[in-house]
Amino acid sequence: MSAAANKRQTGNLGEDAVCAYLERQGAEILCRNFTVRGGEIDIIAQQGEYLLFVEVKTRRPGSLVSGAAAVDARKQRLIIRTAEQYLLKYPSDLQPRFDVAETECSGGMIRHITYLEGAFDATGV
Repeated sequence: MSAAANKRQTGNLGEDAVCAYLERQGAEILCRNFTVRGGEIDIIAQQGEYLLFVEVKTRRPGSLVSGAAAVDARKQRLIIRTAEQYLLKYPSDLQPRFDVAETECSGGMIRHITYLEGAFDATGV
């Protein structure tokens, strides 16, 4: 398997685990891998009054850069622009919220999820 395919497979494991986590928290998964030119959102879900735009970052134990740190200002702008496109296509009265989920993968399994609600917002971007 190529490195890119392996990375995608690991990313899918993380996204699957976060979807299961969100469903246990009472969220409904609306969309996965919503893609527009120039951006992608891993998970879009509804939880109560919130429309969640979730970026999932899967890392191996001991990674030098945390998942949250990898969602820098540039990545945040791309996610926000992509969320705007989603809302143009699927208007909603729900309050948008931008979350980041860090997952740790070892031995082909997700060992830990750190879920950061409201990790960033659209102000000042």
